Amino acid sequence: MGHSRINISALAITSCLLWSTAFAGVKIGLQYATPLQFAGTRFFIAGLLVFPLAYRINPRYFSIVRNNLKMILLFAFLQTFLQYTMFYTGINMIPGAVAAIVIGSQPFFIALVANFMMPGDRMTLVKFLVILFGIMGVALVILGKDPQSATGHIALAGVLLMLGINVLSGFTNVLVAREKGMIPPLVISSASMIIGGAGLFLFSLPLEGFHFGTRPPIYFISLTWLSLLSAVAISIWIILLKRPGIVVSDLNMWKFLIPLFGAVFSWILLPGEQPQVVTIVGMIIITSALVVSNLVQKKNRSFIQEKA
Repeated sequence: MGHSRINISALAITSCLLWSTAFAGVKIGLQYATPLQFAGTRFFIAGLLVFPLAYRINPRYFSIVRNNLKMILLFAFLQTFLQYTMFYTGINMIPGAVAAIVIGSQPFFIALVANFMMPGDRMTLVKFLVILFGIMGVALVILGKDPQSATGHIALAGVLLMLGINVLSGFTNVLVAREKGMIPPLVISSASMIIGGAGLFLFSLPLEGFHFGTRPPIYFISLTWLSLLSAVAISIWIILLKRPGIVVSDLNMWKFLIPLFGAVFSWILLPGEQPQVVTIVGMIIITSALVVSNLVQKKNRSFIQEKA
């Protein structure tokens, strides 16, 4: 049991570490491509990367997709198409730091949705306090990176879109967790990214036009990396969500690490960015919240096992 929990934590951290590198990759790629077209290309390639492994493990890949097409289409629409349409639309309306703070509160919304939709995944006082401290830490990390950006005018529509993404993420996480054993994780990961990415690309054409031309190697490097990290991170996350005994809100606590790692990668990769005291304080708060969360979970499991 202990090794199982360690493996889950290690996989969750790996996913969050990969996701945290996306900020720099997207920033580079968007210098040479339109937002929705770039996102669509990224996820279509990511789905194709997962496909060979998904097909090898599940030779009935196409019949599985056909038999579960409604669920896969729903997941592709919510997780890839709608979420990234909202994200790239909303981020143009508000400062990047504000967007990151709002998105950083995602574990709270996932816990809230799970509280109503997942039996046995209830919001406790300790969990609420841990989430609250995590959000505070995220705010400090992002504000420490770009303190001026949060002082400008904030478009209400942009904030609402970002909050909508958080609710949407909560719903899709619960949706996958409730379908345990129904669809193999790699099949739903591959098929939903291929379908969602293709849909996003086609949707971008009348809005953004078709942009094809010579691009520098750095564009293809960023596109390749973003596609790889999406393929690996999303597949790992879906596998974890579908594991027996996984509590959705507890698993998503690890997502507080994304802005934490994102800040570190920004300091390393982006010129002109360096750590500030307020950012370090935010990191300490996030780390402390995660440690408390895991200690409480461990104590609760021990108590349950003793009673059993």
